[in-house]
Amino acid sequence: MNYARIALAALGAFAAYFVFGFLTFGLLPSLRNEFLKYPAVYRPQSEMMKMMPLGMGSMLLAFLLLGVLYALAFQGGSGVAEGARFGILIGLFFDCVFVLHNYVNLNIGLTLTIQQAVAYLIQWTLIGLVIGLIYRPAAHS
Repeated sequence: MNYARIALAALGAFAAYFVFGFLTFGLLPSLRNEFLKYPAVYRPQSEMMKMMPLGMGSMLLAFLLLGVLYALAFQGGSGVAEGARFGILIGLFFDCVFVLHNYVNLNIGLTLTIQQAVAYLIQWTLIGLVIGLIYRPAAHS
């Protein structure tokens, strides 16, 4: 494993995650407004901002862990193909264990669930691509 590249890939994924999240959940009124329908479930924006350091720290750690998983699963192919495959698998996993799980447990609507599932699948695929483009296995001597 190339630990320096895992760290770089984690930083790249971290940046991609927040840029894509801002562009979709922050700027698209249809997504943003859907969250506003559930004030008893989601914190107000001002309260979310107070929690942001915890969220950012946990996401950075998560991307380091994903980098390790990617390195372990890396099969030596193209970074684009390997990263896309990895991202799609992570996106589908995320949709099952987070999005659909929340639909079952939280009092949220199907529209929000579908929007999240699509957005997160795209987001995690993008993150996988970023990791795949940045990570390179360690050179063997």
